[in-house]
Amino acid sequence: MAAVITLTTDFGARDPYVAEMKAIILGLNPTVRLIDVSHEVAAHDVIEGALALDAMVAVCPQGTIHVAVVDPGVGTRRRGLVIAASGQFFVGPDNGIFTPVLSRSDWQAFELHAAEYRRSRVSATFHGRDVFAPAAAHLALGVAPARFGPPVTDPVRVPLAASRDVGRGVEGRVIHVDRFGNLVTSIDSETVERLSRSARALTVHIAGRRMPVVRTYGDLAARGAGALVGAHGRLEVAVREGSAAARFRARRGAAVRLSRSTTSRAPRRKRA
Repeated sequence: MAAVITLTTDFGARDPYVAEMKAIILGLNPTVRLIDVSHEVAAHDVIEGALALDAMVAVCPQGTIHVAVVDPGVGTRRRGLVIAASGQFFVGPDNGIFTPVLSRSDWQAFELHAAEYRRSRVSATFHGRDVFAPAAAHLALGVAPARFGPPVTDPVRVPLAASRDVGRGVEGRVIHVDRFGNLVTSIDSETVERLSRSARALTVHIAGRRMPVVRTYGDLAARGAGALVGAHGRLEVAVREGSAAARFRARRGAAVRLSRSTTSRAPRRKRA
């Protein structure tokens, strides 16, 4: 079976940067299959790139090689890495973009140092083409990660928002805003399930507003706001056929609280 290489960058589609990377990979190994994860990561946004990459790990087969290039430090003394973890491989700058991968216990990292696995001329501004693309192609050809350079035991990690228990619920943060304006939070599905076992209902509070937790977008009224567990196992705040980011003027870092209620709301009395 042909090797799979995924590409995640902030390069966009206007310039030839992504095509150049693909040309280098296919020139060294024309049998690989290339998957474009996203090239619309916000410019220089390492955390957004890390989250996009993390979403792919669960759906890619063993042996997949992930190239992630969101690299504001290109050309500086920052290292390039190849990481082996959970049967997959990761290639890119050592700037924290692999933080979710490093949360696993079975990773091994090596510095991209060996000259024979990069282009003969390396631009100080385009390591995606000249260092990371050739490394991925050689990995797909069977080169062992340890052959690229010395082991790295202290790869850079960036702080990712977590959630914490508070009172009758959990507090988290918005960690990503997707193209629909959904506010993806640091509260995971396991936390939602844990709270739901001891609650009659769950509610979410953000920007001074309160809303229900529902199963899917269609459970909300048109333009209605609510929260739900999204496809990547995180609680999301959404507005049906609208943008929660615009409605609540929220972005990454905004506080979100998930609360449980153990008593049902009393029914309203009808007016006589």
